[in-house]
Amino acid sequence: MATTVIPAQPISRPTNYLTNGFTLKSWLLTTDHKRIAILYLISVTLFFFLGGFFAMLIRLELLTPQGDLMHADSYNKVFTAHGMIMVFFFLIPVVPAILGNFLVPLMIGAKDLAFPRINLLSWYLYIVAGGIMIHVLLNGGVDTGWTLYSPFSTQFSNTNVIEAGIAIFIVGFSSIFTGLNFIVTVHRMRAPGLTWSRLPLFIWAQYATSLIMILGTPVIAITTVMLAVERLFHLGIFDPKLGGDPLLFQHLFWFYSHPAVYIMILPSMGVISELITCFSHKRVFGYKIVALSSIAIAVIGFLVWAHHMFVTGISLYAALIFSFITFFVGVPSAIKVFNWTATLYRGSISFATPMLYAFGFIGLFTIGGLTGLFLASLGVDVHVTDTYFVVSHFHYVMVGGVVMGYLGGMHFWWPKISGRMYPEGWAKLSALFVFVGFNLTFFPQFVLGYVGMPRRYWQYPPEFQVLNVLSTAGASVLAVGYLLPMVYFAWSLRYGPIAGPNPWNAAGLEWKTASPPPTFNFDETPVVTWEAYNYDEIEPKLEDGGIR
Repeated sequence: MATTVIPAQPISRPTNYLTNGFTLKSWLLTTDHKRIAILYLISVTLFFFLGGFFAMLIRLELLTPQGDLMHADSYNKVFTAHGMIMVFFFLIPVVPAILGNFLVPLMIGAKDLAFPRINLLSWYLYIVAGGIMIHVLLNGGVDTGWTLYSPFSTQFSNTNVIEAGIAIFIVGFSSIFTGLNFIVTVHRMRAPGLTWSRLPLFIWAQYATSLIMILGTPVIAITTVMLAVERLFHLGIFDPKLGGDPLLFQHLFWFYSHPAVYIMILPSMGVISELITCFSHKRVFGYKIVALSSIAIAVIGFLVWAHHMFVTGISLYAALIFSFITFFVGVPSAIKVFNWTATLYRGSISFATPMLYAFGFIGLFTIGGLTGLFLASLGVDVHVTDTYFVVSHFHYVMVGGVVMGYLGGMHFWWPKISGRMYPEGWAKLSALFVFVGFNLTFFPQFVLGYVGMPRRYWQYPPEFQVLNVLSTAGASVLAVGYLLPMVYFAWSLRYGPIAGPNPWNAAGLEWKTASPPPTFNFDETPVVTWEAYNYDEIEPKLEDGGIR
């Protein structure tokens, strides 16, 4: 009797956003929010290392008291390039553009963002603005400082101020489109049952950040336009020589740029809320007040801009009011830190790498926040304005806070992004390098500023050298800590253990789909019937590949 042999059918593997149509064209013309997040990841990382290169030049110059590495003009251009790139091309977009783009639809059970094509346009605007900024750097740079203060930027500087302003103008629209997309998506595309009181705190933070983006960013756009018009047509807007008011520029600049601090830090706060609750394996203490504190930070953040101007000659009464409001804006931030700490109390804490970054964030952000209260005090601010005390405070919040939150988030969601686990030992070593290197870099600068070393100078008295050597040594350790994740994340793409849908046994809709997610995120629209962070209902047993 003849036997019929049926050929084996190829195993059907589900497609995901990484493998579905893997061509350059498919990526450059994609409207998939996850692929756009990866495009942002690549481009923002490149600008991070470019800005870090200029930071390295600054620290090498300050290794010795003499200006023996570069001239004063070159040093001005280097710290201006470092500031502009890090603020506008890394710190502002890093968490919303990468983690926000990837996670917002997944966390609310949507198939994509509300406006996929606008989302892609926002990335192209970022690339165009970045290209203009690189052209500025290759064509001589800018020497005004990243704040572009008038009258130096309007009258005295002969560098590429207008071109740098155009780059800031264009990248601002990238932020506006991203914020608009997030707001509409959260309002209109939440899964059935996902009420406002069930939203992840990361979504609350992104929503508050988006409000600042669409309300504050047009102000800096208009300001850079007026700056360009002033230089081109010599109108008396900011230039006192032409009848303008240089303080008007500072009011407009800081009306955006102080809320921009919260564009940077609020998304990382949302990340930390997710990490604390997952690795404590319990619901966030005071969920509603933590959620509302994000909105409070966004609102009050628009009312404190003039604390950057205490020594500019503004009214004493105005300075007192802004000083008081600045103290008040610290309250919702303190609420978050208190509630995170209360969440840890009697929690089932595991010390996986994301949690180490969460602990690092709390420590560094607390130092940055407390030193901000010194700068809110009129008497102390007069003493330390334009010293390295301000530089250190800024970096403790912006770099210590934002980057710690970003790296914690990348380690937490990397299995979801890539479908692979990374080497936990190397990741913990990297977290240690980042924390130790950061404190060694920037804590000595508090002392330097207090004893009177001004910022933006390429020479300094010899008695300041020891602290500057410590700071430069710390920057070297910090650089290693930043480089390691790039290496082992790339390694894990090929050799890392396969991650299941939920390797951390975490709560949230993003963990209820495959890793990496399919193109449209969910096979069926999920229906939410549980409260946020329902860890008391989650089976404590982890999937294979998880770490606890």
